[in-house]
Amino acid sequence: MRQTEAFSDFRWRRLAMGTAAAATLVALAPSSAEAAIPNLDPHSAPSAVRPGSAGALGPLADIAVRPGSAGALGPLADIAVQRILLGDKVAEAKFGTDQPIDDPAREQQELDAVAAMASSEGIDPDASVRFFQAQIEANKVVQRGLYALWTKHPELRPSERPDLATEVRPELDQITTEIIQRLKATQDVRGDTARCRSLLLDAKPSAELRSRLDALHRKALTVALRSVCTSD
Repeated sequence: MRQTEAFSDFRWRRLAMGTAAAATLVALAPSSAEAAIPNLDPHSAPSAVRPGSAGALGPLADIAVRPGSAGALGPLADIAVQRILLGDKVAEAKFGTDQPIDDPAREQQELDAVAAMASSEGIDPDASVRFFQAQIEANKVVQRGLYALWTKHPELRPSERPDLATEVRPELDQITTEIIQRLKATQDVRGDTARCRSLLLDAKPSAELRSRLDALHRKALTVALRSVCTSD
């Protein structure tokens, strides 16, 4: 790709995704934009996407899930994307505090609640717990990626800290309820089958493209969907 083309694509992605997610594109995918512009200065970003503006989740959340999901697993991939994008807000809430990325006690509470919800909905609690374990790990991928970015580029650190207990976790709880419903709707197509893998091959790239995910969030989505077509 010519340098001018790479720069044009990079600027478009920054405007579409916001500070943290777009900057992660540079930090985690040096073979593309950064390779084409080796002396790229993070301060050169337009003012609309510099620290203190909308942030990663704002612009992305508006376009994260649109109608027309690909195939039977499309809605499940879409809700996984929504949860991944909330990982940005989790990172913003925790970064620079004594709250760890790994919180085994809280994670077990979440998984126990998921098992109970799944049982009440008449779906396999073990498969539901495996799926949510993947969501938790995907969230950690986002957190670790953003921590690394903000450590390397302090000027890109978020200017505001959302409240984890009153703002972020209620959103996660709402998404948990929606995920349970989508697991129920897809219980007949999920599993270790060729059909499931084919459906996932349609759903995952479609969700990535429509949500304009950067390298970090695409990596997280891969983790989030890894249990969809497995039986263990």
